[in-house]
Amino acid sequence: MQPIHLISKISLEDFKNEWLMDVTEGTPSTVTLGNRFAQKIISQWLELDTYSDDIIFCDGTGDGGIDIAYLHKGQNSDEENEGDTWYIVQSKYGSAFQGTHTLLGEGKKFFDTMEGHRTSLSSLSSDVTDRLKTFIANSSEKDKLIFVFATVDSMSIEDKRALEDIKILGKNKIGQIFDVETVCIETIYNRLTEHEENKEEKLGVNLVGNLVPSGDELLVGSVKLIDLFNFLKDYKMVSGDLDLIYEKNVRKFLGNKRKVNRGIEKTLLEKPERFGLYNNGITIVVNDFDENDGVFKLKEPFIVNGCQTTKSIWSVLVKKLESGGTGYSEELENYKKKLEKGIVVLKVVKVGSQGEDLLYETTRYTNSQNAVTEKDFLALEKDFRNWADQMASKYNIFLEIQRGGWESRKAYQKQNPLAKPFFTENVNAFDLIKVYSAGWLGEAGLAFGKNPPFSPGGSIFNKIVNDTDFSLNDLYAAYLVSKQAEKFKFGKGAEKQSRGQTRYLYFMVFIELLKHVILKAELSEYYNDKHYYSKCIINLNKAENMNAFKDLQSSAIEIIDEYMAMQGDNSYTKEPKFRGDINSFLKWEQLGTDGSTPILNDLIGINKRLLTRTPEYDTLVKCVKNAKNID
Repeated sequence: MQPIHLISKISLEDFKNEWLMDVTEGTPSTVTLGNRFAQKIISQWLELDTYSDDIIFCDGTGDGGIDIAYLHKGQNSDEENEGDTWYIVQSKYGSAFQGTHTLLGEGKKFFDTMEGHRTSLSSLSSDVTDRLKTFIANSSEKDKLIFVFATVDSMSIEDKRALEDIKILGKNKIGQIFDVETVCIETIYNRLTEHEENKEEKLGVNLVGNLVPSGDELLVGSVKLIDLFNFLKDYKMVSGDLDLIYEKNVRKFLGNKRKVNRGIEKTLLEKPERFGLYNNGITIVVNDFDENDGVFKLKEPFIVNGCQTTKSIWSVLVKKLESGGTGYSEELENYKKKLEKGIVVLKVVKVGSQGEDLLYETTRYTNSQNAVTEKDFLALEKDFRNWADQMASKYNIFLEIQRGGWESRKAYQKQNPLAKPFFTENVNAFDLIKVYSAGWLGEAGLAFGKNPPFSPGGSIFNKIVNDTDFSLNDLYAAYLVSKQAEKFKFGKGAEKQSRGQTRYLYFMVFIELLKHVILKAELSEYYNDKHYYSKCIINLNKAENMNAFKDLQSSAIEIIDEYMAMQGDNSYTKEPKFRGDINSFLKWEQLGTDGSTPILNDLIGINKRLLTRTPEYDTLVKCVKNAKNID
């Protein structure tokens, strides 16, 4: 069977049509169309949790140039704090985008809002504007304010030049934290593994360097820092998304909170002329290359070693060289002279359009910095791909490894109606990681509040993939619990207020009740066995046990509804640690742990006793005992 993550010959147009189907479903108003489009594209672009309430919609009358606002809070470490980023989105669906005129007009509207020239703002836009002004006043060089244009189709070169004008104007008006980005459906399409593995060769970028051939497949030498920076700028201009150049790397940028990256940035800022002496260099893989008088055209380039180096170069030099201003600075001119002497060692490896084995080996053996381990490759390159194939063959469920993959698969199935397997069910792998973490690992608050710990390289992600017993059973059980939970309607638009923000808390409560049943079944040796919980859930999902499964779910949801009621003895409002902000409380990393939420823990204890009176309790105990027989 062809691996389900490799889907060939899906055109951008077919993908776009499939992607837009749930945006245009029904007869939505113009505002609703814009909101649906903006939420979907920004959620996929930023890999946001679909169930998060952190996206603020301002679109409509008095939006002040702000359709969507989203604050990404940086992570803290013992050594250093990562900066925060505000994303301010202008969403232009269909004919709402009229090219350069639209870009400049919306940019001016936003700047007028920030300068106080627009007073008739909606309450949401007014609140966001006040928060942005406070953010700007208290920002550091680590923070960012990114003005994003979201469109259906990609922009022309002329439009992208207009974006550069907006960026320069924004830096002058708001400061160096300001930047501009663009995202469209093609951005999501290009990021898909399916597309990357099979796309026609079309992207070529020139690089000026001092490189010599070593055989037919390798160029070695050096490139000036400024020429590498210009290469990255050109790549971003042509592709529309700089991150695409790292898509075949093991990990994305680790951030400047790690010692090695802070060292790179310090050298770039203080002694750029010595950069080549201190840095190990970078490796770029390409489908092909050719040379003309010192200018090398790299076709389909990907940086597979040196992600940290090149991202640091980009971060530092954008601030230094792309901040605008027409005055003369002796300090800047002296810096440019030193920068002109700085180089980085470079290898360019030709792997060809079908050279996946050579690509994998090059990536594997050139990555030795920042403690890249064998498990990093297994987790990112193989494990989830294998689980996707297993989920397909065993359960006929499409495991979406990257957001947007499901749209690509549906488009493929429409073109190939006899394709095997033919999926009707799908689930996102990132969401399953969060479900598993919230329930099995008891990380409900962290799952609701943050994304980075659950992404590749994050602390929770590593904890899961480094568990050698973690298997398809765990992913499938998380899917079953998540699928069953859909009938309780969690998230935005929840029919009961108690369920608007408590999806992850529900998973934690459900597993706590299941653990109680394991004790009652006299299986104390499995009480802390996370993988046995998964076997129990898989057994509960059998037709003959479904009523017992429903009883367990109902008990969990009763706890949630009672706990989230503002009145009553068991309300969250009576928790000793509750400080009046329910959003922050439910994102608290200590939520549900011993001693931190005594009201919740007592309520769970009460319902454990009540669970023994449910009609299917004996079946529930029997089902848990028989879970030993699950492979």
